Amino acid sequence: MKAEFLNPFLSAAKSVIETMAHLSVRVKALSLKENKATYGVITGIIGLASETITGTMVISFSEPCILKIVSNMTGEPEKTKIDAEVVDAVGELTNMISGGAKNQLAKMKMKFDLSLPTTIVGKNIDIGYRANTPIIVIPFMTASGEFVVEANLALRT
Repeated sequence: MKAEFLNPFLSAAKSVIETMAHLSVRVKALSLKENKATYGVITGIIGLASETITGTMVISFSEPCILKIVSNMTGEPEKTKIDAEVVDAVGELTNMISGGAKNQLAKMKMKFDLSLPTTIVGKNIDIGYRANTPIIVIPFMTASGEFVVEANLALRT
């Protein structure tokens, strides 16, 4: 996967979390994922497809991180556990980040459609990634914990 595919996801994730949750975000070293299991306790998944690109974008949060993000987004006290409001927020964040990346990729003449996001709750749940395509993990650190964005994109042949 080319860096030009990854940078829009990296910058969109950083921008959305910093803007919507007022949390400073630091990007950590990228890596290749060895398995298909979710990273965090709550994960948003969205499919991407076009005539030239196909794949999946995943965002997965540690519990302390997503609870702080939702509290900052809503202006309400921090929750003690994941509930329906947190699940909805992860769906919205997934939409905003993939939409931001889509806009940046469109400027590079790479256009694609987004599916509706799916949110799953639970750690170490296998995701149906595109076969024979690397899964790039972009980890992010906030003062309240980590989240990752995973990109599993390829050019159609």
